[in-house]
This record gives sequence, C-alpha cells and structure tokens, in this order.
Amino acid sequence: MTPGCSKRKCKNHAIIHQKYSGLHFCEYHFVEDVERKVKKEMRKQLMVERGDKIAVALSGGKDSSALLYMLKKIFHNRNDLEFFAIAADEGINGFRSLTIKNAEKVANELEVKLFIFSFEKEFGFTLDEIASKGFEQAPCTFCGVLRRKILDRKAKELGATKVVTGHNMDDEVQTILINYIRGDVERLRRLRGRREEFVPRIKPLRAVPEKEVALYALAAGIPIITTHCPYASLSFRFTVKKMLNECEMKHPGTKYSLLRGYERLSGFLPTAQPGKKLLRCTRCGEASASRICKACEIVERMN
Repeated sequence: MTPGCSKRKCKNHAIIHQKYSGLHFCEYHFVEDVERKVKKEMRKQLMVERGDKIAVALSGGKDSSALLYMLKKIFHNRNDLEFFAIAADEGINGFRSLTIKNAEKVANELEVKLFIFSFEKEFGFTLDEIASKGFEQAPCTFCGVLRRKILDRKAKELGATKVVTGHNMDDEVQTILINYIRGDVERLRRLRGRREEFVPRIKPLRAVPEKEVALYALAAGIPIITTHCPYASLSFRFTVKKMLNECEMKHPGTKYSLLRGYERLSGFLPTAQPGKKLLRCTRCGEASASRICKACEIVERMN
C-alpha cells in the first residue's frame, strides 16, 4: 500500500520517501519542500539583489533546466531582475548536441535568451580532441577549467552581476570530499566564495539532493534527457560519487552531514589576504593565481 503524505491534514499519496528526514511527501508538498530549500539557501547567501542581471549556466541537463524553471517561478513578479542563459558546447560527439537542443527547448519555453559558445570557437579544439591526445589527466579535468573560463568571460562580457549554476547537494559534497582526500585546503576555502575579480557565482540547489532535483523536474513537466557524458566515468569524481551513494544508501543523511560539517568547519579556514590582488594571465589578460591561467596552459598544451 502506498503511504500517505506526512504533511498534516494532507490525504494525498506520497511520491517520495526522504530517508534522511523520515518524511513522505505527495507531489504538491514535495515541490513545496524543494522550493523551500532553494529559497532558504538564496536568503542565507544573499544570492539575489535588486537590479541583478543573472546569467544561468544552462547545459540542458536536469539540474540546470530545473533551476532555470524554479528561478523564473520564484521571481516571476520581480521586474527589476533580468535572466539570461549561457551554454557551453564542449564538442562531445553524440552527447552535447542532444543537451544543447534540450537547453534551447527549455530556454524557449521559459522565454529566456540563450547564448551558446563552443570550445572549438573559443579555444580552437573540442573536448573529443583533448581526449584523443591521451593525457594522464581525465578529460573532465580539462573540461571543468575550460567551461568555467567560458562562463566567467562571457558572463562578464554580457554584463551579468551574478552567475547561477545548477550544482546540487551531491555535486557539492563530492567536491568537499575530493578536497578533503587531497588535503587541498585552498580549494576548500574557495568554496566559501569567489574573489572580487570574478562575477559572483551562486548555487541555489546546493541543499537539494540530485535525485530530488530529477524528481522535481519530472513533477514540473520540465523537458529532461537521460543521456550521460561518455567521459564522466573516467574521473576521480565518479569514484567519489559511487562511494558517497553507497554510504547514503546504508546510512541515510551522510551527504547532509558532510555538507553541514563543512559549513561549520569553513569558519576556521584561512581567508584570502585582504587587498591582495590576483595576477593577470600573460596570455589572455584575465585574473589568474599564476602567471599563466589554467585555461591558457591547456591551450598551449594542445598547440
């Protein structure tokens, strides 16, 4: 027998059991719960301010598509805000063309202008070409650097005051655990906020588990595709993801514990030295921690 919704006086059947909370939710109250988490996260981080022009990183996947839908729903009566979307075409044969097509569909339905930029045009090569070189690092390592470069550069060029990404709670705790394992305190510190040299980046979905984002998209009727990147399984992140999913299955609440533990710990992490500016990349002229930025290093390796 299907359990009922845990909300008081609700007589609807549940569509999800949140093992970490012990609650059952019907479709209406599940959607309400997800949007409550997103609103709470945005208030906590002071993510959206009056007059913002917000760039949404739209890949066409479930997370970014659901996020754009949510933002338009939550801020539908805010005439002072402007939303537009940016998509990066990495050049992954048989994969990215499908997600870009879905991104265009979602953007059209939500009446949001979409700008598409490709690795090939911006850097002179595709991710498939990078993968064919047989570098020691997984293709995801190069992809992440170059996608961030496009997003930062184009958001700034298009006048964005904020950049919104669809990173969900699973993405966030994977990143936290990866940096714990590597002992990378600097990258752990950077998760708390970005330098003033870059457009501020915000993650409204960081308190929503990946499975709940997918279910939200289905409940809201958002067009989604189930195709996965062919390179994802080659990354260290994929290994960490499998490990975390196994822990969560056996011990519900593990991911939330990791996220909350990091938030408590982050107050003790060293902050960037006040007044200390980043360098300028000698190749592209943009802010960088070293003389040549990571993106330009990749370009030089490919050339």
